[in-house]
Amino acid sequence: MTPRERLADTRLYLVCDARPRAFLDAALRGGADLIQLRGKTLGDDELVAAAPAFRAAADAHGALFILNDRPDLVEACAADGVHVGQDDETPAEARAAVGPDRIVGRSTHAPFQADAADADPDVDYLAVGPVHATPTKPGRPAAGLDYVGYAARTVRTPWFAIGGLDVRTLPAAVEHGARRAIVVRAITEAPDPEVAARELSELLEVRVGATQP
Repeated sequence: MTPRERLADTRLYLVCDARPRAFLDAALRGGADLIQLRGKTLGDDELVAAAPAFRAAADAHGALFILNDRPDLVEACAADGVHVGQDDETPAEARAAVGPDRIVGRSTHAPFQADAADADPDVDYLAVGPVHATPTKPGRPAAGLDYVGYAARTVRTPWFAIGGLDVRTLPAAVEHGARRAIVVRAITEAPDPEVAARELSELLEVRVGATQP
């Protein structure tokens, strides 16, 4: 089964900087099933050096490993795909770099961007948000819960709610139709990443695919 085919079974998506294997294992044991290496300040060699821990942890737990913003390094990092923002490479450019079987994800912040990504054959999943303002995206205004509801009603491509989501805020996103979520601080800043991931995973209790592709 290709990474693109496995994507349908994912639910809790962790984005983090370079981390030790023990942290990644804990988050994956708790229920994260997709992990992204986001190293904005890292050089190429540093990203490639950080990747083996992500690859090994993902393999050990049957999870997927995504690289942020760097389609050109997906092969070197042995990643399952890449995530590109609105100001990064286009999905078509990312697809050309990673090939037909790997995953290409796309950030979206408004309905018209969701519509475009949903119609793009090179996009395998959408990130929908930020639901709430978050320091991980400084200057990016919150898209709000209405955007989550819009995605739930209209988007057929798999999508993840993102932005300021934790055990307090995720339930409202779920009520608006989110069945998948991307988190950062809710796990990276938690005293116990395994417990944090388990709590978040349990909030996403509606089976993936039941009401959303």
